[in-house]
Amino acid sequence: MKRVMIIAGEASGDLHAARLVQDITARTAEVRFFGIGGANMQKAGVEILVDSAELAVVGLWEVLAHRKTIFAALNQMREILRTAPPDLLILVDYPDFNLRLAETAKKHGTKVLYYISPQVWAWRQGRVKKIRHLVDMMAVVFPFEEKFYKKHKVPVCYVGHPLTDEVHSRKNQHELLTEFGLDPASKTVGLFPGSRQSEIKRLFPIILESASRLQQHYSDIQFLLPIASTLSEEVLLPFLNQYKSLRVKMIAERGHDVMKACDAIITVSGTVTLEIAIIGTPMVIINKLSWLTYSIVKHMVKIPYIGLCNLVANEKLVPELIQHDAKPELISAEIQKILDDKAYNSKIREKLSQVNAILKNTPSNYKIDEIAMKMLDSGK
Repeated sequence: MKRVMIIAGEASGDLHAARLVQDITARTAEVRFFGIGGANMQKAGVEILVDSAELAVVGLWEVLAHRKTIFAALNQMREILRTAPPDLLILVDYPDFNLRLAETAKKHGTKVLYYISPQVWAWRQGRVKKIRHLVDMMAVVFPFEEKFYKKHKVPVCYVGHPLTDEVHSRKNQHELLTEFGLDPASKTVGLFPGSRQSEIKRLFPIILESASRLQQHYSDIQFLLPIASTLSEEVLLPFLNQYKSLRVKMIAERGHDVMKACDAIITVSGTVTLEIAIIGTPMVIINKLSWLTYSIVKHMVKIPYIGLCNLVANEKLVPELIQHDAKPELISAEIQKILDDKAYNSKIREKLSQVNAILKNTPSNYKIDEIAMKMLDSGK
């Protein structure tokens, strides 16, 4: 029986890791998975030693505030790598944590497969030297990443983006709204505050205030709020209770259906923007970091956009309101334009279709489960 430690520190990584585990398990029953993840990985058969919800924070200040929990999890995984090294370590995104873990794996002879690259092409490019030393194979999901790693002499395979297979909704908007108990004739806006508790605290109040302004403008507007696998209603309710007049329907475990049911979406940045783009719903992307984090990272970022959908297309397909521009009055104004201007709405939908086309039509040489199996079969 082969043993694989797999680490996914966030909701999106949990979903991709679960899919990988399912694909490997379909090939062989002789692999046991354990590590850090969430509900999706657990359903796929992974023994969860640390719940990823405890680690899903972003920003310098937020990481410092949760450092005890994060380092406890890191030390727990390091101890296993030292005392009972697995046959393979699979790391999924979550770079600051995972690259530290890769150091321990390297010292104790465990091969490292890194699936879904840290955004070293976006900022802190110096980390690529560490990756070259610590990672046996980098499996990347964007075509431009393969070129970047080859340039820096890192073993790399482009495996295609898993979202092209994972993101779908089998029902139309009218069917979904009826199923959710909402009025198909009313304007529907999605509120996507993120999957981390730190994001909720920082951005959900801004999103709710934006929604409140929209409700003042459209008397019959309704809102859909998906609950990420790393969150619960209890986390969201204290914020919602401050806006009791808002008509908000919470929906768990059906994020893609929520995207399809909406006329427009207010969303935080991250993988979710790529999912929404594949579904094809117009959106406004927002982000606001603590002043300390923002003052540090703004000089280090090497990319023109924060939305992955915009990055993939290399064009601003949808608006981005960042830091000082992430204001309710600006956010609600952008959503109003999407809802009221049919030509603008159609233009965004047409451009968003490019994202899926780019990811679908770029051939990949390998599948991620094939790479993992080859690394397992080749031994340590």
